[in-house]
Amino acid sequence: MGDHRGNRADFVVQSTEGVDVAVHDLGGEGPILLFAHATGFHGRVWQPVADALRGRYHCLGMDLRGHGDSPLPPGVDVEWTGMAHDVLAVIEAVGAPVRAVGHSMGGAALVLAELERPGSVERAYLFEPIIYPADLPDHNRRRDFMIEAARRRREIFADRDEVYARYSAKPPLDALDPRALRAYVDHGFEDLPDGTVRIKCRAETEASVFAHSVNGAYERLSDLHIPVLLASGHIEAEAASRFVPMIVEALPHGQMHVDQDLGHFGPLQHPELVAARIEEFMTEGDIES
Repeated sequence: MGDHRGNRADFVVQSTEGVDVAVHDLGGEGPILLFAHATGFHGRVWQPVADALRGRYHCLGMDLRGHGDSPLPPGVDVEWTGMAHDVLAVIEAVGAPVRAVGHSMGGAALVLAELERPGSVERAYLFEPIIYPADLPDHNRRRDFMIEAARRRREIFADRDEVYARYSAKPPLDALDPRALRAYVDHGFEDLPDGTVRIKCRAETEASVFAHSVNGAYERLSDLHIPVLLASGHIEAEAASRFVPMIVEALPHGQMHVDQDLGHFGPLQHPELVAARIEEFMTEGDIES
């Protein structure tokens, strides 16, 4: 059984549209390293990665709107510009610029944030960010499939142990490191009055995130003037990984690294490996005293 005690944020900052953004202190000392998660997840899934970096960085994991402990106020949608505003609200609270790590949607949110307010992010490690041209009919069909799959997602379970048993037994979450999966389950579900648990990122919220995934970042990549490492698992024709070479080509200061043994959930599959890549990139150019 996992431990979901203290299932609350270490601090909360106010973003746009009345959204309160939960921020989790993942430990460590040193400069701030901000982590932004993928669609459907939350900031605490980064704990295994943060544990491997806490000797050099003070790691913070944020819950983007509609995820984890950052609920959507009534009537507020999940436009990706709002995700960027959540990032900027956290950065303003902790002090810019920050070094940042983003996975999938979280990677796009970091890019959109820096484009909106240059100087917010110093360096960014992005694992398969959801950034692609708007005129891709085949990808739009894939997006529609993801929307419908999200809407069919089961939301309520008997308890967290049932969730963990189910998720660990079948793709795609069976590929996650047990520590990351346990963190996802322990902190990604809320207790209901009848004793059952319900996923915090509701099915319709996740579907809406996918529906808004053409976010305009790709067309503005030439304006992103910070060092960026685009990381990817094995590149597949029907996956977010296929856009990584295109993104790198469009960036003024981009570089790419491919780990063939990883998939789209790479940071949650092999936390220590990804942490090593992050540390190597983040410390480039640092002058040791």
